[in-house]
Amino acid sequence: MARRLDHIVLCAADLAALHLAYSALGFTLTPRAVHPFGTCNHLALLQGNFIELLSLDDVANVPTTAPGRFNFGARARDYIASRRQGLMMTVLASTDADADIAEFRAKGLETYNRLDFGRDAVLPDGQTVRVGFSLAFVTHRDMPDATFFCCQQRHAPELFWKPAYQHHANTARRLVEVVMVAADPAAAAEHVAQVMGAPRTAVDGGVAVGAAGDRVSVLGPAALAARFPELAAVEADSPRFVAYRLAVDDLRAARGVLDANAVPYRPTDGGSLVIAPTQALGVAVELSAA
Repeated sequence: MARRLDHIVLCAADLAALHLAYSALGFTLTPRAVHPFGTCNHLALLQGNFIELLSLDDVANVPTTAPGRFNFGARARDYIASRRQGLMMTVLASTDADADIAEFRAKGLETYNRLDFGRDAVLPDGQTVRVGFSLAFVTHRDMPDATFFCCQQRHAPELFWKPAYQHHANTARRLVEVVMVAADPAAAAEHVAQVMGAPRTAVDGGVAVGAAGDRVSVLGPAALAARFPELAAVEADSPRFVAYRLAVDDLRAARGVLDANAVPYRPTDGGSLVIAPTQALGVAVELSAA
């Protein structure tokens, strides 16, 4: 069965700046939370998946890298140091991280020991609960800027998915597409297809992996620039995540939020709204009708 989009990890040096920018885009964000490996976050919870805004909390808590283990905190630290901000990772939903790791190993993919962790989460009523996760990472030596992992939630769903946090002024409903750029889209898409366990479809200038509502599109530089002129200068020397698309319930409401907050955007011929990376901390955002 094909893996579905769980969330994306947007990383920047300043979590407050991420919060400010995404609040202006019309998102309701969860209170700040801290991870045990030196990072912190806010979430924009959607319907069944979400956006994670991530930064460093305390570099002293970033662990030393151990053999066979993916060092999440060190990855965020190094990403910020080298790129400052952007879409760092794409995450797929999981119900069994161990099974994911076993599958990746059977396919000959580069994977790691399971990463388990817990953190405190503040609920809308102010109560604090403990939530836990198991992560299964998969990387490719030729794609160091495009890390995937599978995320298994190890807590009662009602402790995480709260309607008060899932209602957004921009009416965002679900993350439906992540966009990558690669000099050789077919080669990058082959890896993505193995990770997602999903079929590939040829699109203009690239390859789409997965179903329409859970898709990773890998585009060549020219195709990316045609779809997102805002990204025409993005480097494609190493495949990387550069944009994402959200389905929203009411594009007119989304437009109203952006206008009210003086956030510039570009209407497309297809009726979507595109927000430039300068407004979304290093990544282009497309809002389309659900």
